Amino acid sequence: MRVYRLRFAAQAFSAALCAIAALPAAAQAPYPVKPVRLIVAFPAGGGSDIVARALAQQLTDVLGQPVVVENRGGAGGVIGTELGARAAPDGYTITLGSSGGFAINPHLNPRLPYDPVRDFAPVGLVTRLTFVLDVHPSVPAKSVKDLVALAKARAGQLNFGSSGSGATAHLATEQFMALARVRMTHVPYKGAAPAMTALIAGEVDVLFDSMPTTLPHARSGRIRSLAVTTLQRSALMPQVPTLDESGVKGYELANWMGIFAPAGTPRPVIERLNSAINGATQRAELRERLSGQGAEPVSGTPEDLAAYLRREIDKYGKLIREAKVAGEG
Repeated sequence: MRVYRLRFAAQAFSAALCAIAALPAAAQAPYPVKPVRLIVAFPAGGGSDIVARALAQQLTDVLGQPVVVENRGGAGGVIGTELGARAAPDGYTITLGSSGGFAINPHLNPRLPYDPVRDFAPVGLVTRLTFVLDVHPSVPAKSVKDLVALAKARAGQLNFGSSGSGATAHLATEQFMALARVRMTHVPYKGAAPAMTALIAGEVDVLFDSMPTTLPHARSGRIRSLAVTTLQRSALMPQVPTLDESGVKGYELANWMGIFAPAGTPRPVIERLNSAINGATQRAELRERLSGQGAEPVSGTPEDLAAYLRREIDKYGKLIREAKVAGEG
């Protein structure tokens, strides 16, 4: 009986050791094992939202778990971006970062509740978006040259919309006014979609907006597109010249979007997400969908995005200082 008990105890002890040894493997189940939340710091309907939803659809397929877009607009992207920065660093909340929230806001808001470099872990660049200079059809300008002449003749009388004070669209216009030596009156809105609605309604005369938001309205004739902000014409609007070739020499600007996780997210999770993003941006379905709206799909490593972010922070800092765009406080 004693031998039997000893044998039973030994077997139980061995089983317990095996169970304990198996715990780390179970705890480290392949990421992800539940839905992933993708925060968009702007309202639905704008360029960021369009890109996020196209990406989320493909990531859902690649990752094998639902990737759910959550729009948390407000304060020029600050509210949603802060939410992403404060999320648990486990890979289940990621943020679609862009020029506004990550490269512009740090120069405009000394009380910004997050640091784009310190509080986030770059995952991967997703796309670059061409901006378009649009006017309402009632504006008597059929070209950039016409608009510049009109703005000079009516100094301060033309107004321009933007997706918010200090947003990329605002700075795009400031750069245009500085290079063309004209002045217009700024009318900020709470997001790209409301700004475009205002242009279509004739509430504002001029609007710089991303290609995804502009394209359907330009094709329908509800707005008139005068130029694109890149140095090369867009294949989607080949008849529309660049600002540089239209006489505003040296003008170049593009919005960008990338995925960021909270700082401290484990490297294996970052690598898994980066691989999924690169895989998604190489898919013909996503490339065609983004390209069809004027967005250029891109890919790269987390380190590529980190270096790109630092260059963009420096670029927009210089533009903001030279344009004397006022920040908060």
